[in-house]
Amino acid sequence: MATASRTEVVDVDINKLYTVLADYAKYPEFVDGVSEIKVLSQNETSAKVEYGINMIKSFKYIINIKQERPTNISWTLDSGDLFKKNNGEWKLKDLGNGKTEVTYSLDLDFKMFAPSSILSALTSKNLPVMMESFFKRAKASK
Repeated sequence: MATASRTEVVDVDINKLYTVLADYAKYPEFVDGVSEIKVLSQNETSAKVEYGINMIKSFKYIINIKQERPTNISWTLDSGDLFKKNNGEWKLKDLGNGKTEVTYSLDLDFKMFAPSSILSALTSKNLPVMMESFFKRAKASK
């Protein structure tokens, strides 16, 4: 089991950031390790998305997502090859003047044994890099 949480303040408008976070189909363009996305369903308040991930090995999973524009995106695992549990959320807080406080939280459990070094890499080391990829994409958006 692995958990991680990280909070940062970024110079990005909350609405721009939310739009990038909720545009799941485009994740393979800028999120390292995401090789394929299938949006199975999506509306203003929910989505069901299948992720194809290529990190060490390839695997797929489906998550159910709740969306509350522009402050929260949370998910729970529906099914998949690797995870017993994959729950998490993006919490966004508008600080004004184009600044947003962002908290990303993740709670994972795997179907097989995973060494603590792999868990640490997935949750701690890759987390700042992954978050930064979303921030850069939102800053570049019009």
